[in-house]
Amino acid sequence: MNDSQDKAAIALGPRIVASGGFTLLYREGMSLIEDVAAYLDGDGRAESRGLPREASFVYATESMRLTTRLMQLASWLLLQRAVNEGEITTENARLEKEKVKFSATPDQRGGPGYDDLPERLRAYIAQGDRLFDRVQQFDKLERGGIAEAAPAANEGSIGDQLARLRAAFGRLQS
Repeated sequence: MNDSQDKAAIALGPRIVASGGFTLLYREGMSLIEDVAAYLDGDGRAESRGLPREASFVYATESMRLTTRLMQLASWLLLQRAVNEGEITTENARLEKEKVKFSATPDQRGGPGYDDLPERLRAYIAQGDRLFDRVQQFDKLERGGIAEAAPAANEGSIGDQLARLRAAFGRLQS
């Protein structure tokens, strides 16, 4: 790659984050937050009353973990939306995002009592984990964190760009 190609490079990450892809992520995230809150205040509370003691403890732990994770995600989503709408600068958002530390996702779910949890709670936990993964990918893109591939003969081609997007998103279909 020569100097003129280096200067012509465009940072795709911030553009992708500012695109319609973020809008979809934002809507899905906020919808999940509302659904989980309604569930935990209503049906979830009723379902938790009938759980065995061990599962009741796991329910309390997992619902608290899920609520915390979703509030962290809401903070990130709201900050990114403010950047996209020009309400705050990218730098101000980065400073604020540094204050929000995402809780680690457990390497594996389960253990005694987990299988006794209500199916809806387990489904919300799985949705929360997927949302977290997507937000992490967007955050890396926004920060310019797409891993650079080794230069190839077709670097800069449409195929190369699609390969980079697939690597960044991990779910992009051919």
